Amino acid sequence: MTQSRKKLAHLFDATQCVGCSACIVACAQTNYPDLLNEENAGWGMLPANIRKVTLETSRRPRQILVQCQQCDDAPCVKVCPFGANFHDPVTGQVKTDPSRCVGCGYCVTACPYDVRWLHPKTGLPVKCMGEGCEKLVAAGESPACVAACPVTARAFGDIADPSSDISRRLAKGRFERLMPQKGTRPNFFVVVQK
Repeated sequence: MTQSRKKLAHLFDATQCVGCSACIVACAQTNYPDLLNEENAGWGMLPANIRKVTLETSRRPRQILVQCQQCDDAPCVKVCPFGANFHDPVTGQVKTDPSRCVGCGYCVTACPYDVRWLHPKTGLPVKCMGEGCEKLVAAGESPACVAACPVTARAFGDIADPSSDISRRLAKGRFERLMPQKGTRPNFFVVVQK
């Protein structure tokens, strides 16, 4: 992977989330407005890049919201036979070049987080960040899920910049990365304690 100048990442604060699904609706409206009357059959919810997952913990089940982990060692990049999945050299994020993709679905299957899915109309794999959110971020705005959250349970930004909001929030709380045993080195942080 080419060294990036930035390291864009997502934060999900499980201690603040109220389960309202505003982020899921905002993702669907921003990135897949043509699919709002449909359902992502595999997830049983709106076609969005965020999926609800229930974790069985020792105390009680806990619901978290999961999306592309923007892995440093991304299985979806490794498995793509056409080089359609790659790391953006500027942001470090995992991206897909639809002009190189044939829709084989290897990347969907390879993702250990089950957060990639096939667009029902194009047959091509999609993931966070969708085209709508890419435009928002390029314009200096927050992704739709972050902007829509009424309780600021989400953050997005450059973790290579210690003065960024996401870096400051990570410094204040205890966080976890999902499935560290997979060796993917995800850039999606779940705050579990303040």
